Amino acid sequence: MRCPYCGQDHDKVIDSRSTEGAASIRRRRECLACGRRFTTYEHVEATTRLTVVKRDGSRVPFDRQRMYAGLEKACYKRPVSAEQLQKIVEEVEEEVFKQHDKEVQSLEIGRAVAERLKRLDHVAYVRFASVYKQFRDLDDFLDEVRQVLEDASSGEGQGQGKLF
Repeated sequence: MRCPYCGQDHDKVIDSRSTEGAASIRRRRECLACGRRFTTYEHVEATTRLTVVKRDGSRVPFDRQRMYAGLEKACYKRPVSAEQLQKIVEEVEEEVFKQHDKEVQSLEIGRAVAERLKRLDHVAYVRFASVYKQFRDLDDFLDEVRQVLEDASSGEGQGQGKLF
């Protein structure tokens, strides 16, 4: 494993543990060249590839990195850690692989991500929902914000951050 700081390929594993659901293994490493520490994740590669059916009917291979990238965009400048995003990706990936053998609708993945993001950060959720739900205009956006505010006031939403 190359060190992300100095690029050397000489490290040692300090700690290794399974993530929840054992979908991946988290390893804490220390570079023997520069002494800095970093975390890596190993994921079991499925023998059968899962295909994502997009809204337009096209099919693409399931890619956890795309899910993570979407979460990063939604959480830009929000108090959400990379570990929290990684946990969402792992949970959704595990759910999808348990429930589907060959194909999954992109809307199902979006729904699973959105429900977890809503519990984590309301602002990031609304950002994500604006793409996932394809808001047509400002009224759609405002309706979603109102729903989040209602959920938050009734105690359903635990996400942080004020919307207004």
